[in-house]
Amino acid sequence: MDNDVVVWIIVIAVVVVLLAAALWFARRARTQHRRTEAAEIRDRAAEQSHEVGQQEALAAETAARARMAEAEADAKRAESARLKERAQARGGEAAKSREELDARVERADAIDPDATQKFSPPDRDERS
Repeated sequence: MDNDVVVWIIVIAVVVVLLAAALWFARRARTQHRRTEAAEIRDRAAEQSHEVGQQEALAAETAARARMAEAEADAKRAESARLKERAQARGGEAAKSREELDARVERADAIDPDATQKFSPPDRDERS
């Protein structure tokens, strides 16, 4: 029986060595597969890098256009505000001139002994 025990120990040792070798080869194959897969992913990423760069450039260009349009709109708003101010000032001046003109006409009508009807300047609307 001592021979049988030695044979069993040798068989078990061989099985353990074979299992260890199988596990080592399987792990090595899995590691190599992962390396290959990672390399493929990197290659695809490198190919897509150009497309992403173009998309980033397009986004930057669009943002620049938006900023330029916004600056133009700000300039137009400022011009509009300036023109409104000028129109209000001119409107105020025109109203003041109209009042002065009306006062002169009324004074002329008041001092003219022959004035039987009120004088209306030709540029004045009858609706006023």
